[in-house]
Amino acid sequence: MDKRTGQLHVYFLPMMAPGHMIPLVDMARQFARHDVKATIITTPLNASKFSKTIQRDKELGSDISIRTTEFPCKEFGLPEGCENLASTTSSEMTLKFIKALYLFQRPLEQFLEEDHPDCLIAGTFFPWTVDVAAKLGIPRLVFNGTGLLPLCAYHSLIDHKPHLKVESEAEEFIIPGLPHTLKMSRQQISDHLKDETETPMTEIVKDIMRAEIISYGAIVNSFYELEPNYVKHYREVVGRKVWHVGPVSLCNKDNEDKAQRGQDSSFCEQQCLDWLNTKEPKSVIYICFGSMSIFSSAQLLEIAIALEASDQQFIWVVKQNTTNEEQDEWMPEGFEEKLEGRGLIIKGWAPQVLILDHAAIGGFVTHCGWNSLLEGVTAGVPMVTWPLSAEQFFNEKLLVEILKIGVPVGAQAWSQRTDSRVTINRENIQRAVTELMVGQEAEEMRGRAAALGDSAKMAVEKGGSSDNSLVSLLEELRRGKSSSN
Repeated sequence: MDKRTGQLHVYFLPMMAPGHMIPLVDMARQFARHDVKATIITTPLNASKFSKTIQRDKELGSDISIRTTEFPCKEFGLPEGCENLASTTSSEMTLKFIKALYLFQRPLEQFLEEDHPDCLIAGTFFPWTVDVAAKLGIPRLVFNGTGLLPLCAYHSLIDHKPHLKVESEAEEFIIPGLPHTLKMSRQQISDHLKDETETPMTEIVKDIMRAEIISYGAIVNSFYELEPNYVKHYREVVGRKVWHVGPVSLCNKDNEDKAQRGQDSSFCEQQCLDWLNTKEPKSVIYICFGSMSIFSSAQLLEIAIALEASDQQFIWVVKQNTTNEEQDEWMPEGFEEKLEGRGLIIKGWAPQVLILDHAAIGGFVTHCGWNSLLEGVTAGVPMVTWPLSAEQFFNEKLLVEILKIGVPVGAQAWSQRTDSRVTINRENIQRAVTELMVGQEAEEMRGRAAALGDSAKMAVEKGGSSDNSLVSLLEELRRGKSSSN
């Protein structure tokens, strides 16, 4: 039974990948601060990444908890402990991982029967949750981990198939029916979208689309002022209910929360802050490609040489899928010594929100993952855009063409995250970094980014667009609960 009669109880089932799990956990914490009982379902290993934060919230009075169930690694031939998409290192492993998510149905149904929550918010890769929720007579909201522009673009491609009408991979086409004229090429969209032939992912994608259509609605980590035309387009043209409740990273108020968001960083946050404190405002560029991307040694070398030539101060997060002995092979002779004081290299996970929020940060080189995009926007920093995969080429359009706070590095082709070609040369990297940090246009871009950062913060304040959206969703769920009692 709930502690207080009539208290709304919401279940959260995040996809086990950093870009999905981090925002959905923050969202659960936000719900709990609105007097909702929040239960997060995940595996033991994933729970350990955020259990300290949840414990702290409980001590502050939030009714929030974690329930865990084992991940079926063995059944799908995955190594022990491979419980997060970030642990997969090949396309085959990724596919096995996504198929393994279907085995969560039975344990989740058991939890639901014990707890009888009023609503289920599930990651997009759990399409079967729509049937489980229907059986229990409760609404299921889908969480895609992305914004509304990419969702609208995706729907347009599926409906109109403009990518099938071009002659070559590099030829551009317009994505039909969107509020802005956005051009793409076939090489910038994922394989399962552009091929008419069935791929192993085709069936899963069809299932995901089916579930989205019959879901109660969608919940997104975005805010109205960021993409107003696409909130309207998703509701009126795609024809679905949607609530924007972001940026959810703003529920992390203190440095401890910001530092532990996602997992403990591999670098002492105090050391990082001490270094940044010695720098002038807006003088440092932060380079990070998220937790999923794997770059080749050759590509890392191009970045290193470009940074050295750019004369900019930087913090660079390097994640390489190699053993420690191989780790620094790509590094130019004496690179770290030569750039001591000008550059800081973090190997592994970094406290990104904490870094971006620091006054010394003046720009961000990003892979355009939605969380990173939103964290950059919230911190009010312009970005060098380097999309790699997923929906990141759509996100680049938002930053560069619509918001005008991005400088493209020149990435042309979608790639598997384990594909380690050299795609961007040092000249292009140096050009983009310089354009972002130096000169009149950089100054104007920074002004636009700062204004957007203020809008982001206002959106989650009482009476802001995202706060109102969350309150209206909770009122709708409460009405549904009382009418079914």
